This record gives sequence, structure tokens and C-alpha cells, in this order.
Amino acid sequence: MEQAADFLDPTLRAYLPDPSLLIDMDAAAARLADAAQGCETVAIFGDYDVDGACSGALMALGLGALGMRTINYVPDRIREGYGPNAIALRALAAQGASLIICVDCGTAAHEALAALHGVADAIVLDHHKPEGRPPDIVATVNPNRLDDHSGLNFSCAATIAFLTLIATQRTLRKRGFFTNRAEIDLLSMLDLVALATVCDVMPLTGLNRALVAQGLKVMARRARPGIAALLDVAGVSEPPDAMTCGFAIGPRINAAGRIDQADLGLRALLAEDPAYAMDIAKRLDDINCQRQAVEAGLLDEAMHSAEAQFAAGAAVALVSGADWHPGVVGIVAGRIKEAFNRPALVAGISQGRAVGSGRSITGIDLGSAIIAARDAGLLIKGGGHAMAAGFTLDAAKLDALRDFLSERLAAASLLPCAVDLVLDGSIAVVGATDSLAGQIARLGPFGAANQEPAFLIPHARVVKADRIGRTETTIRAYVDGESGGRLKAMLFRAKDDALTTALLAQGGAPLHLAGHIRAERWNGRTTTSLILQDAAPA
Repeated sequence: MEQAADFLDPTLRAYLPDPSLLIDMDAAAARLADAAQGCETVAIFGDYDVDGACSGALMALGLGALGMRTINYVPDRIREGYGPNAIALRALAAQGASLIICVDCGTAAHEALAALHGVADAIVLDHHKPEGRPPDIVATVNPNRLDDHSGLNFSCAATIAFLTLIATQRTLRKRGFFTNRAEIDLLSMLDLVALATVCDVMPLTGLNRALVAQGLKVMARRARPGIAALLDVAGVSEPPDAMTCGFAIGPRINAAGRIDQADLGLRALLAEDPAYAMDIAKRLDDINCQRQAVEAGLLDEAMHSAEAQFAAGAAVALVSGADWHPGVVGIVAGRIKEAFNRPALVAGISQGRAVGSGRSITGIDLGSAIIAARDAGLLIKGGGHAMAAGFTLDAAKLDALRDFLSERLAAASLLPCAVDLVLDGSIAVVGATDSLAGQIARLGPFGAANQEPAFLIPHARVVKADRIGRTETTIRAYVDGESGGRLKAMLFRAKDDALTTALLAQGGAPLHLAGHIRAERWNGRTTTSLILQDAAPA
């Protein structure tokens, strides 16, 4: 009963761990406390995705509140690639930074971080899989270190940054630092932790569930101008949920790092002036539209190539093309993975070098395989975690890499070629009430490791259906049940397939419908809808 209560109302009191469980955390907190007491300048080197932007914003806001001058730096994906590089690190030190913190990157950057010896101290706050020993720096706080036994290995970098601020504040409190000054308002930063956790596809159980649940409450207050502006440009007027993070805010922040100015997402999160925040949010919205166009340009070719590889019995797809934009290959890899339920890697080739990204499925550790490929001499560089990885290699070695991964990840070939649609129950149309939708919503936030329940609606007849939205890729239908009642059904990303045809053939034969029961709020009214996943003739 107590577990059920904690699940339905997850609190930080119930789930927040002692940050000192993480190896090197105490050393990191002590060095950051020294920096606060010495009013040092601290540089924050981040990644260009949502987790990197949120981690960078957390550290900038937290350390700034402690009186430190902070410098944020996000590398250019095309010119610099992922992770720290010696030139950028030395430039930050030249700007006066006596301490450089790498967030969402740095665990494998031994050579780059070595360039700081005798110049500046360094701390890494990361969650990517390590390659051997940690760098020779002040601290590497990473729950995926082989010698870390905290049990927090399913945390994103923003969570590690949040725990680091907690540990630093605790250290400073013991030193009497807050006698005449206010402590950091850590709870107000939970919106950033929630956004990163959802967008980095962390399992929404335990601590992550509590962080997201509480963070969404903070986000709903719209106190952060950048997030409020991003919600507005995405047309979100109701309280945000995990889907809002994953499909409305996240893609717009990621878009800049993929094809434009890498630090735009971070600047949006740090914006204090609402007008300035809205300017950046509109720019991010435009960039996201450009990203969608670039993605569409190579998706069909990549999908056909992957289909041919899987038809030939491949356990893993590795597809590539000349001048495919490195900023969208990860998204395309994700689309292939979803379509075939197999790990997929996509690379763009330029000047004899292939730069790519991969996405995996539950139970298949892609990050470890990429690290093994690097250790085997196939890659120039590469790394990641179980579900995602990045890599760079000579284009001439692409076939060798494909063979290596197919052997290493052969277990993927035993999985079905399509994800089975698992249904949690059957509900008549008349039973899909607002009350039921509200009870289901209490089980959220939904995401990795806490999937939204899916239901069968049997023998439903479409009485009206039409295409809506700017691109008319959304279908809105109204269905009647055989025992009465009427329900709105929504199909997003509608394709020209049998499902779309069946819905638009209103008045036709009855259908068995499958999907999610949700309470939708619009203009102050709440209505229950079925978010369609599939249909079959009744």
C-alpha cells in the first residue's frame, strides 16, 4: 500500500538519494565549494542536446546563485564534434576560468582534459559509458563508472548536475557559507531536470519518476521565460506532461544543435527577459521546421537501404550516404529502429570520413558495442549508452563495422521484426469516460519503463472523420460503440495506408480500435479521446 502511494504521488522525500553515494561526488562538491568561497570563474562545457542544455543551465544557474562568474560553452556539432576538445578548453581557461565543468560529456576525453593540467582544474558530470579508467582530473561523477555502486546508472546528466548542486550546497552549509546569504532554490530547477530526463529517454521509475512528476509541476507555473516561450510557440496552453517535453519542447531545443547555432537551446533556458526568450523560441521553431525538411530528404533512402539489410538477415542496420547531414542522422536512426524493432545506425559521408549516430532497443546495448568497435580499431572515435551512440570512422571501414556489430549484437536477430502491440484491457465506447481517463492519467508521467496503458475498443463504427492540421496528417474521427456511446478518436502522423483508409471510409464496416484513453483539455473543457495506435476489421 505504501509503495502504491509513493507511485501515485512520487515525492523527492521518498526517492532522493544521498549524493555522496556517487563516487567522486564529495571531491566535486568540495572543489565547487572552494570555487564559491573564492569567487572563482567557472566554465561549463556542455553537449548540444536537451540533456546537455539542461545540465549546462542547471550548473550556470546554481553556481551563479552562489556568487560565481560562469561561462557556458557548447561545441559546434560539425566543426568540433561531440565532447571536450583541447583548443576549446584552453580558450575557456584563457578567459579566466580556474575550474571547467564538463556536463553530459567528458568521461572519455582523457587527451583533451590532459591539456588543462597546470592550467585549470576540471570536473566531469556525465552518464555515458566509460572507456576504461576515468580522466586524471579532480572528479568524474558518472553513475556508469565501473567502480560506481550508487545504483543511479539510469540517471541522465541533468540529474547528476542536480545532485552535484545539492552536495555542493550541503558542503557550503557545513562551512557556514550561508550565514549572510540565501541558499540556492533547488526546487525551482526541477523543470530542467524533468525535461532532460524525458528527452534523454530515461526510465520513468523510482527517482526519475519523482523528478519528472515534481518537475512538471514547476514547469506548469511557467516561471522560466524560455520554457514558457517554447510552450507558446508549440501551441501548448494546458499544463505540460511528459509528451509535451518529448514532442514539443525537446525537438526545438535539439534542432539548433543539429543544424544551426549549437547554444541556442541553452540560451533559451537561461533567458530572463520574456521578449528575448520569445525571440529565441521563434528562431528555434523555424530551425526545427528546417530540420524536419532535411530529415525528410534522406529518410526514404535510408529506410529502403535498412529494409534491404534486414531482409538479408542483418541483426543491425548500418546505412550511409554522401553528405547526409550529421545533425539528423540520429533522428533517422530512431525512425528505422521504430519501424523494424532492430538497432539502427545512420552515417553521413564527407571527404572519406563517416560520421553517424545509432539508436537501439531495450535489451541491446549499443553503447558498449560501439566502444568495443573503437577498441578494435574500427572507429576514430565513438561512445554512448545502451540506447544511443555516436561514432566516426573512415568510410572504407563501414562494411567492417557492419559485420562487427552484426556479430556483437546478433541477439537482436531473434526479436520480432515489429513490436507487438500489447493491450492492457478492453473497454466499450460507453465505458471510455472522463473519470476513467482521469484515473489512467494518475499513473503518469508515462515514458520509458512506464508505458501508457493501451486498450482495445471493440466493434466501433466510424460515423465521421476528416483530416485536420496544417499538413493534414492528423485524422479526427468520431466512433459509435455497439452498446452505445460516442468517442472521439485521433490518429497522428497518418500515412497513406490501410489504417487511414479504414478511418476515412466513414459508415463502413465496424472496426476493432487500439490506443490510449486520454482526457484532453481545450478552452477550459475536458473531453475523453482515444489516441489511435492501430485498427483491424471487426
